[in-house]
Amino acid sequence: MKQLAYCLIALLTSFTFAFRPAAEKQVQIFLVGDSTMSDKPLDKAERGWGMYFQQYFDAGTVVRNHAVNGRSTRNFRTEGRWVKVLEQIKPGDWVFIQFGHNDQKKEDSSRYAAPQTDYRQNLTRYVQEARAKGANPVLLTPVGRRFFDESGKRMDDHGEYPGVVKEVAKAQKVPVIDLHETSWALYSQLGAVGSQQLFWSYQNGANAPKLDNTHFSAYGAERVAQLVAQDVKKLNVGIARHLRPLSFEGKYTFDLPVVLQPSFNKDTFNIVKYGAVADGQKLNTEAFRKAIAACSEKGGVVLVPRGLWLTGPIELKNNVNLHVQRGALVQFSNKLSDFKLIKTNWEGVDAVRNQSPISGTDLENIAITGEGVFDGAGDSWRMVKKEKLSEGQWQKLVKSGGVVDAKGGVWYPSAQSLKGSTTEKPGILQPGKDIADFVDIKDFLRPNMLSLQRCKQILLEGFTIQNSPAWTIHPLLCDNLTLRNVTVRNPWYGQNTDALDLESCRNGLVENCTFDVGDDGICIKSGRDEQGRKRGVPTENFIIRDTKVYHAHGGFVIGSEMSGGARNLYVNNCTFIGTDVGLRFKTARGRGGVVENIFVDGVDMTDIAGEAILFDMYYAAKDPVQVNGDAFAIPEIKAEPLGEGTPQFRSFRIKNVTCKGAATGILVRGLPEMNVKDVEIENAVLESEKGLVCQEASGIRLKNVALFSTNTKPVLEVQNSQNITLDNIRYATGADLLLRVTGDRSKAVKLVNTNTKGAKKDVEMGQRVAKKAVTVSRL
Repeated sequence: MKQLAYCLIALLTSFTFAFRPAAEKQVQIFLVGDSTMSDKPLDKAERGWGMYFQQYFDAGTVVRNHAVNGRSTRNFRTEGRWVKVLEQIKPGDWVFIQFGHNDQKKEDSSRYAAPQTDYRQNLTRYVQEARAKGANPVLLTPVGRRFFDESGKRMDDHGEYPGVVKEVAKAQKVPVIDLHETSWALYSQLGAVGSQQLFWSYQNGANAPKLDNTHFSAYGAERVAQLVAQDVKKLNVGIARHLRPLSFEGKYTFDLPVVLQPSFNKDTFNIVKYGAVADGQKLNTEAFRKAIAACSEKGGVVLVPRGLWLTGPIELKNNVNLHVQRGALVQFSNKLSDFKLIKTNWEGVDAVRNQSPISGTDLENIAITGEGVFDGAGDSWRMVKKEKLSEGQWQKLVKSGGVVDAKGGVWYPSAQSLKGSTTEKPGILQPGKDIADFVDIKDFLRPNMLSLQRCKQILLEGFTIQNSPAWTIHPLLCDNLTLRNVTVRNPWYGQNTDALDLESCRNGLVENCTFDVGDDGICIKSGRDEQGRKRGVPTENFIIRDTKVYHAHGGFVIGSEMSGGARNLYVNNCTFIGTDVGLRFKTARGRGGVVENIFVDGVDMTDIAGEAILFDMYYAAKDPVQVNGDAFAIPEIKAEPLGEGTPQFRSFRIKNVTCKGAATGILVRGLPEMNVKDVEIENAVLESEKGLVCQEASGIRLKNVALFSTNTKPVLEVQNSQNITLDNIRYATGADLLLRVTGDRSKAVKLVNTNTKGAKKDVEMGQRVAKKAVTVSRL
């Protein structure tokens, strides 16, 4: 569907331009080349990179793909194809020319062109004739063939041809994109095995008669198109100004990650044929196991039809799409004995927990799809705090069974669960500990509902997953994950029931999801403390978009278990309604890890209990005590030595954010030994009780930000922070104090392009702040 969408975009773009007013000039890019570039039938697995090139350019540019399978510099011309291109070219257009694969074929006289003679001459003619029409030719070296030797080293695949392209480009003074080398850099980065998925015949279900290391899969074609677009920018040729930008300076569509999608055979394995009964009484664990095992041998779809299917744990296998039809309810057992203790990971460290209702380990090419429902029977596992229920609800819960702790404030499903709550580090695997050591607190060791560990090429789409014992969806050390149109529902009082925890995962897309849970909504993690740093795998290269989060502790969250780091995350067009915090970035001393290159564009929030935007490097600790602070200042934090456990937050870009109702608009709280650094918030309107609180930070820039706070003593609070720019700040007229700056480490605080006359007092400085530390440019 994704490939079809791109082709429809190209078609619609072409259609639109046909009806443009004559005064509006259209820029055309003509692609001239062979099968690695050409358009392909959408019912086949093979793709050309030219099919994906349009998406990287703005609406004023149209890509016209004239590349054809099997063509060389010779027969593309002799068949009259080049003449047709020349007839359409207009002055100012661009022509991208890539040949070489078929020019090498000595056995075919209609295609063969010797590198130093005919090939060189043909390329020269293409360039000169395109120029004669007023066009801008660009030469591309032939894209690499995937040739590795037995030891995994690169083999020669194009001989002299790439060098000739570069020589012609130099002689004719035209740009050259060395696609041969950039594609090989990609193959080498992925490795001999990892690069297989770039080529169509390695895809599951392609049924290729032989392995093809030349022609691309959809994933490979898009990655190569991305390489070409990136080189257009690097070369800074004229057409580069038409590359489609993101909202952030210096970032383009080609910077976004490309995610490998799974593919499956059409074979269907209905669980009914393996003994499943939809009466809500029979335990169908074995039927699910048999259907999944049979499906995995061939690859295909395990079908769960409409009905109520009671089951124990489901274990996924390679090449299986578990499809739950609309009307299907997969109800997991509420008998805790149906789930065994296993070694796994809990909150970023090695631990023993109960087996997850749905799990998969070391798998590839898997999916869960459909419009059905998975229910985890979480009420049988979770403790409940009395303070979160009404008196009537609490009494009903107590009468249902279970036990209450000695203080009468927390209900547990069983005495064993209560015992676990009083055990030091319950379930954590320490030296000398094994599964048998935790049997007496088994009921306390709640599982995550959907656990995927070290899996690749994953699709989760369409279903509802609810009533989780703990975290709901937890991919750990997974690559190429797509989560689309998934709904997660847990009771608001459910302890630890995060919707999505992406932990040490790479390359993914989360879109059009709806989350309503008892803990964080969208959460980025990468391990905890020493174990997380030792693992050293950041969560990186994710797009998160068009997703709604209702009740949750945080809408989009990073941390606090982020010891392996997080980077290159793109969040846009998300809505948070009633979450405790909106954008929540949290860590603590001892975590370590670097969180950087986080891009947020377009978040709308209402009814936020805490902070709309929060950076907190003092998470889960007692509030810092005041150290020689001014009487009216917020408490200072005492510095500690730097070490491997010192976390870092840096390089955040946040744009186009609105919030109607929050306790605090923006809270930035770094450490004195490691500030929150390089944060830019632009085009925001935040309605809250407090405005900005900025403590122990550097390089913070607010531009075009409205802080409509009810507490205006002050609107903006800055303490022990440096290089703070407050540009075009709006606030409620009649504010008591606009800006307060305290702390002897505060310097280079600038309030610019801001009407200070709307406040009773514009600036107040602490007694230890240097006079020149604050600059105000009054309008």
